[in-house]
Amino acid sequence: MKTQLRIFRETRRPAASVRTVLLTFLLVLPALLLSACHGSPKRAAFEVPAEFDSSSQYEITFWAKNDTNKTQTAIYEKAIRDFEALYPNIKVNMRLYTDYGKIYNDVITNIQTGTTPNVCITYPDHIATYLTGQNVVVPLDDLMRDGKYGLAGSELKFDAPSEDEIVPQFLSECAFAGYYYALPYMRSTEACYVNKTYVEKLGYELPDTLTWDFVWAVSEAAMKKDASGNFAVNGQKVMIPFIYKSTDNMMIQMLKQQGADYSTDSGEVLIFNDTTKEDLFTIASHAKTGAFSTFKISSYPANFLNAGQCIFAVDSTAGATWMGTNAPLLDIAEDKLVEFETEVMMIPQFDPENPQMISQGPSVCVFNKEDPQEVLASWLFTQYLISNDVQIAYSETEGYLPVTLKAQNDPSYLDYLSRIGEDNQEHYDVKIKASMLLQKNTQNTFTTPVFNGSASLRDASGALIEDVTKSVRRKKNVDDAYIENLYDEVTSLYHLDQIVQSDENGAPVRKSLGPLPKTAVWLFVLLGAAWVCIGIYYLVQLIREKKIPKK
Repeated sequence: MKTQLRIFRETRRPAASVRTVLLTFLLVLPALLLSACHGSPKRAAFEVPAEFDSSSQYEITFWAKNDTNKTQTAIYEKAIRDFEALYPNIKVNMRLYTDYGKIYNDVITNIQTGTTPNVCITYPDHIATYLTGQNVVVPLDDLMRDGKYGLAGSELKFDAPSEDEIVPQFLSECAFAGYYYALPYMRSTEACYVNKTYVEKLGYELPDTLTWDFVWAVSEAAMKKDASGNFAVNGQKVMIPFIYKSTDNMMIQMLKQQGADYSTDSGEVLIFNDTTKEDLFTIASHAKTGAFSTFKISSYPANFLNAGQCIFAVDSTAGATWMGTNAPLLDIAEDKLVEFETEVMMIPQFDPENPQMISQGPSVCVFNKEDPQEVLASWLFTQYLISNDVQIAYSETEGYLPVTLKAQNDPSYLDYLSRIGEDNQEHYDVKIKASMLLQKNTQNTFTTPVFNGSASLRDASGALIEDVTKSVRRKKNVDDAYIENLYDEVTSLYHLDQIVQSDENGAPVRKSLGPLPKTAVWLFVLLGAAWVCIGIYYLVQLIREKKIPKK
C-alpha cells in the first residue's frame, strides 16, 4: 500500500506543477495585455540649456531642397554666411536635394544609423514617420518659448519673429502628437493657370471663382475639331484642356470641398466612400473624351499651357515662373510658344461661397543629438531661416508666401508686391499674382491630418485618380465593380490596412476589429469548455487525494 501511495503521489507532482504554471499564466496574461494596449508614454520635452556655449565649436548639417534653381541656392548660401558671421562658433554644412521624397528616404535610412542631419527641410507627414523612432525629432515648444533663445528671445543676435508674428494657420500645421515639431519655412497653395484667351474664344466668360462644372464644360467644348482634324480652338493636333499636376491634392481638395471623409486625426482611413466613387466616375468620363489628364500621364501642365495645348493647368503657386507666355523659366522651344492672356485663379470649387484650398510648402525640423548645445545651435539656425531677410528673398524667387506677418508687412516686401508686372523677371505678374492668391485666401486653406502613415494615404489618394484615368484610356470599363477592386488594390499597395492609429499624444491605440467571426466565437467556447473540464478534473483529483488514508 505504501508503494502504491508513493507512486500515486509522485505521478501527481507533474500535474500539480502544470496546474501552478497554468494558474500563473492566467494571472499574468491580463497584465501583459493591459500593458500592451496602454501605448507608449508621452514624449519628454527638450530641456533648453540655460546659456549657449559660445566658446565651443559646433558643426551642423542642413538638408535643403531646390529645383536646380540657382537663385534659391544662392539665398541659402547667403543665409548660411550671414548666420555664421553672427555665430562664428557654428559652421553650417548644406546638402541640397532636388526632391522631398529623397530627403525623406535618406532621413529614414539615417535614423537607423544615428546619423540624421541637424536641421532638415521637410513636411509634417514625413515628420510623423520620423517620430516612430525614440526621441528622433526635437519637440520645439520649450525652445520656442524660451526667454533667451526662443522666438524673439533676448539673447538672439538677429531680429527673429515672435510666435504671434508667425501666420497662425501656418504655425498650426506644424503641431501634432501633442507638440510643435517644426517651424513653417515657406507656404504655397495650388492655383489654376488659365488661358483666358481660349476660354473667351470658346464663347465663355471667366467667373470670379472657377467651379468644377465650369471647368468640365469648357474642357469638353475645347475637344471640338475642324474639318482638317485639328482642334478648333488652337488649330493644332494636340489639345488637353485640363491637366492636373498633383492628383493627390486634387482628390483631397474635392473631398474637402464636398464635406466628405478623408481620414481622422488619429489615423483612421475614410477615403473609400461613395463621394470618392462619384468623383472618380466624373473624372473617368472626362478622361475618356481626352478632356482631362495628369502630369504623370502627359507631362508638365506648364509645357502644354505655354504651347497653346491646354486651357486649365493646375499646379503649385511655387511653379508660377513656368506659367504663361512671358514666363522667365520657359521649358519649351520658343517657336512652340503661343501668345495668350494668363489668368491666375483659385482651383475649381464645388461651393464658390465657401472655397477650400490646400496649404502646402516646406517646414523645418530639428533632430535630437546627445549634446543639448548642438541642438541649441541647430535651433538658432532654424530660427534664422524665418527671419525677414531670408523669408523675403526666398519668396521672391517663386509664388511662395512668407510664413511670418513680420515679413509680409515689411516695407521691402510690400514694395515688391506693388511693382507687379514691372518686368518679366523679378516682378513677373503671374508669379506675384500667385503669391497674392494665397495671401488673400489664407483663411480658406486647410491641411490634412498628420499621423504615421498619412504620407502613404496622400499617395494613395492620387493613385485613385491616376488609375481611373489610365484605365479609361486603355478602354477599360470603370464601374462599381472596378472601383471596389481599385479600393482593395490601393489599400494593399499603400499598406493602408497597416496604419496604426494614435491618440492625441502620438501613442498607438488599439484598433476596433469589429465582431468576431463565428469560427472564432466557437473556438473560444470550446477553449472555455476545455478549461472548465480541466478544472473539474483537478478538483476530483484533489478530493480523491484527500480520501486516501495516510499511513
